[in-house]
Amino acid sequence: MTLALTLTSVSTFAAGTLKPVSSADQPIEIREHHLEVIINNGFARTRVSQVFFNPNPQDLEAIYAFPVPEDAVLAEMRMSSGETSLEGEVLPRDEATRIYEEEKSQGRETGKADKESYQRFEFYVTPVRAGQETRMEFVYYQKLEVDSNIGRYLYPLEEGGTDEAAKGFWNINSTVTGMFSASVELRSAYPVADLRAPGFGGQLEQTGEGQYRWTYQSAQGASLDQDLVLYYRLQDGIPGRVDLLTYKDEGSSEGTFMLALTPGNDLKPITQGADYLLVLDKSGSMGGKIATLANGVERALGALSAKDRFRIVVFDSGARELTPGWVNADEDAVRRYAETVRQIRADNSTNLYAGLTEAFKRLDADRLTNLILVTDGVTNTGVVDPAAFDKLLRSRDVRLFGFLMGNSANWPLMRLICEATDGTYDSISNGDDLYGKILMARDRITTEALLDVDLKIKGVKVHSVTRNTYRKLYQGKQLVLLGRYEGGGDADLNLTARLTGEDKDYRTRIRFPKADASYPELERIWALAQVENLERQRDLGQLPEGEFKDGIRNIGVEYQIVTDETSMLLLDDQRFAEHGIERKNQARMATEHQAQAARRSAPPKPVRADENKPMFTGPSHSTGGGGGGALEGPFVLILLASLLTLRRKNSKKG
Repeated sequence: MTLALTLTSVSTFAAGTLKPVSSADQPIEIREHHLEVIINNGFARTRVSQVFFNPNPQDLEAIYAFPVPEDAVLAEMRMSSGETSLEGEVLPRDEATRIYEEEKSQGRETGKADKESYQRFEFYVTPVRAGQETRMEFVYYQKLEVDSNIGRYLYPLEEGGTDEAAKGFWNINSTVTGMFSASVELRSAYPVADLRAPGFGGQLEQTGEGQYRWTYQSAQGASLDQDLVLYYRLQDGIPGRVDLLTYKDEGSSEGTFMLALTPGNDLKPITQGADYLLVLDKSGSMGGKIATLANGVERALGALSAKDRFRIVVFDSGARELTPGWVNADEDAVRRYAETVRQIRADNSTNLYAGLTEAFKRLDADRLTNLILVTDGVTNTGVVDPAAFDKLLRSRDVRLFGFLMGNSANWPLMRLICEATDGTYDSISNGDDLYGKILMARDRITTEALLDVDLKIKGVKVHSVTRNTYRKLYQGKQLVLLGRYEGGGDADLNLTARLTGEDKDYRTRIRFPKADASYPELERIWALAQVENLERQRDLGQLPEGEFKDGIRNIGVEYQIVTDETSMLLLDDQRFAEHGIERKNQARMATEHQAQAARRSAPPKPVRADENKPMFTGPSHSTGGGGGGALEGPFVLILLASLLTLRRKNSKKG
């Protein structure tokens, strides 16, 4: 296996950098950067540790920025310098800020972690001692899904480049003068066929049954400007299944669960002609990408069959259609409109609503319509109200496939758009594996989907379950629910759906344990899902702002997670006691660390819950099982190849 970090002496815009608040001070050196990841079936624990050195002759305050990975919940933060060691507790944001400023004014060591919307975590630390090293460490958890028997983990290091103000602020020294190292431990209840980290060089070893470790260590001078993407592929032939992870304290009446349903491979290919509606972002952040995008459009449209039609809509601060309605995919039309795309100029801001409004004109209700949305920006012009997007998108019946480029892209809005259309989207990193992305896109778009999907759980009382909003289930996709349950015992699961007029009914029985100490991290992951649900309600005008803020503040403090209304304050033990702050996070971390140690001392715990009565017949879908090369099939596949290529070219330009 060939796995290598891009090594460069050029400073580029990257994440994980510590910057002095005062622009007059010299940049702070990154002396070490260490990454430790444990992937355990349905979720990952990421621990980041960095050592910084302040070359300035005076102490200073600094800010550390890190992109918020999708579905990531910040759980721990530590800072140490000399003999001083600080840990984090989550408080209401205004209270944490007040104490931080009070401690700073007294010259004491302190820190604070804030969440700036969906874009980044910001860690404030003071004082960073003159001529000394400071170690920063933080831990976050995130839910992971397996798509077509492929798991994907992303460690974001490359900033998306869509926020010019932030770019100017953070464009400082991102080179590690010492060592960059990464260690990823994979623990899987199912056999793993392969593990891959494209663009990196490292070593892979199997450490036990269902246990694998990938390690990498750089030479000096590594630039932290390329995402680390790690894939793991389960063996072919693993059955469709129901997996259940739980946590329920012995003395508690309620527990937390994560339920993952992986259907069998029983979806059929689409053979009738289809319409392909291509909606392209041409705002200023797409500069330098248009030529490559046009080449992709030409190759992609050329792959359509005689039964297919296409339209092309482009948008920046406004929107316009490049085609006069639906165009048959003949050779002359493909060449003509690819040249039209090649002539467009990337400019202005991003009005996604205008692009979608223009796209929804002249849809043909008698034909299957695939809407392919490509954007790398943040919606900042025109209609930006999520409720308006929800209303617009629910007014049409399309199969939406979104491609979201970069770590700054607005994935919460894309998630809402996909929810409204029962669509799906891919986040594209320059570190992604091109071939695998193409195969996974092909498998979704060329097959039918389960429609009107509905899951019911009876026999055990469950509540606060993440909304089953995706009423379509595409080839290879999992249905993952997080929730709370009371008591325990046997429960009946019933999944109903429709497939080309045929009613589908899947049933099984599973057991919720009355006590289980295995996965206490699920409580924080579930709490984040509750916050995201409140955000959705707020965005759609279903929840008043004051009630929303109170709700996420209460959840953040109770489950010790950083939200827009809570912050993680760093103090030493004595200062926490003097401020009268209860060590809730310290107690929660102790429980989590105990469970993590127990898991690592034993082989991976089985998670399949329907083995006695399988819910699905046949194996789950595996990517790459079909014929054809990487650039065959519907045009979106070739377009995706070009998108990944242009992201790589653009990142190399810095």
